[in-house]
Amino acid sequence: MSPVVSPGVLMNLALSVLLVFAAFLAIPILVYGAFSAALGIEVPGGNPATFLSGIAVSKLGTAIAFVGLWLMVRYDQVDRIWTYVLFWWLMFVLGESGQAIGPGYSWTEALAGIISASIYLPLAGLIVTRFLRD
Repeated sequence: MSPVVSPGVLMNLALSVLLVFAAFLAIPILVYGAFSAALGIEVPGGNPATFLSGIAVSKLGTAIAFVGLWLMVRYDQVDRIWTYVLFWWLMFVLGESGQAIGPGYSWTEALAGIISASIYLPLAGLIVTRFLRD
């Protein structure tokens, strides 16, 4: 009996998740690092390792969702990757704005998050369309 999914497809899926995760994690670190150096943003909780561990888990979940949802809609929406990315971007902008309205998160941090999402979401769109073609 042949496998339902070929090893090549599984490799592309794993590579897509890994690359999207790397983009989702690395770009915010760079943007927040620049904002920290320029504007003095402090790491929440004071422990960078704990903060980054939490961010990594969150971004891994987001990367899996981004790739997984794309797999579910790609056959009907393959020409609409930028609409897909736009919806994700809007979700992130609203999330950052909601955090800034609440306690313990500044508009400067929200702006850094919005800038990060504006870079890594289009990059993720390019990754999934490159590696998860029909």
